[in-house]
Amino acid sequence: MTLVMPTRIMVVGGGGREHALAWKLAAEPGVNEVIVAPGSGAIALEPRVRIADVRPDDAAGLIALARARSAELVVIGPEGPLAAGIADALVAAGIAVFGPTRAAAAIETSKAWCHEIAAAAGVPMAAAIVCGSRAESKAAIGRIATAGEGFVVKQDGLAGGKGVTVFDPAPDPVAAAASLLDELFDGHPGSRVVVEERLAGAEASVIAVCDGRRALALPAARDHKRLLDGDRGPNTGGMGAYSPLADLDETAIEEIVRTIHVPVLAELARRGTPFRGFLYAGLMLTADGPRLLETNVRLGDPEAEVILPRVAVALGPLLLAAARGRLPSDLAGTIPSLPGAAVGIVLAGEGYPSRSDTGHAIDGLDRAEEPALVFHMGTRRTEAGWETAGGRVLTVVGRGPDIEAARGAAERAADAISWPGMQRRRDIASPLVGAIA
Repeated sequence: MTLVMPTRIMVVGGGGREHALAWKLAAEPGVNEVIVAPGSGAIALEPRVRIADVRPDDAAGLIALARARSAELVVIGPEGPLAAGIADALVAAGIAVFGPTRAAAAIETSKAWCHEIAAAAGVPMAAAIVCGSRAESKAAIGRIATAGEGFVVKQDGLAGGKGVTVFDPAPDPVAAAASLLDELFDGHPGSRVVVEERLAGAEASVIAVCDGRRALALPAARDHKRLLDGDRGPNTGGMGAYSPLADLDETAIEEIVRTIHVPVLAELARRGTPFRGFLYAGLMLTADGPRLLETNVRLGDPEAEVILPRVAVALGPLLLAAARGRLPSDLAGTIPSLPGAAVGIVLAGEGYPSRSDTGHAIDGLDRAEEPALVFHMGTRRTEAGWETAGGRVLTVVGRGPDIEAARGAAERAADAISWPGMQRRRDIASPLVGAIA
């Protein structure tokens, strides 16, 4: 099968992940235009990119836009529109969509269903108990933490990457989780949580382009979720990422695709919910082999910002083939990557992740953009310049021949940017941090 380059592509979303997608796709040979809805002021500055003021959850508006712009492919970035069934509406309108249906997207929107699918597919995960009340949760914690190990509590639904709380071993584990359980269950009828054993090892993100049956892995990455240096502080949507990983070579990635992605795809297809989109496997590389921590149904953010600059081939034809359910069977299990490395540092606003202090003028963007890539996660363009407009504001990406060089480039670029109350980590991709969780 010959791959076809879509000449007009529409991307749904407006954050850092969508900025990186638009940047990558618009630079590929044969692409005439990338339309991003709603996009952002920064995304609009990319060559061959246009933005359109259509909400990501406006199915009728997106269908009309795709038809008006003659889009040959629609790529849905965030999980929210996927969970709302935007892909279903576009497919029903006869538009090629890279992004799973609402039913298939439930593998991210429900942690409990992810465990069910993985178990049926024979994919190993942490031992887990699904709980629908505070009392059930306390009993589950008592069982999971009996060996004096830590444990993990996950919200069952979407939580913007922040719905996971990891607990260290404690004399009274139930008491340690009491305030969290109060927060999750008080005033929230029908809430569910998943209590899991805490696994030890190195975390990794392996994201694959999937057509319902086949999967091709993008370069692997590692995300730093905690707010503060040394992997301390609350969980966030991600404070930085890097690629490649010294502990996950191409052979290991291909084995992960074979033993995790492909069985999950087969099980979803067996249940009548074939998955076409980015299937994100969040993994723990334990002493007993890789274990699935979670699945997402889109590119990670900030993983996308370090993965996409390393992709060595045009992505558009692969996404279109996958959207049509026809990835070529003769392709290998991994998408070719460029040599070298990429390190991304997230710059966040004061108060993040509990709140978003916005409206601060951003200084130094022009100085940072010369040596590095800068993807905008939450900014606003005004007559006076750029200002903050979200909790996570920018991802600054340095590139180099190896991780050390890329990290140095990212640090120098991040050092050039400032605004009142800005938060960032200074140990992203450090060899001493992030490898052991």
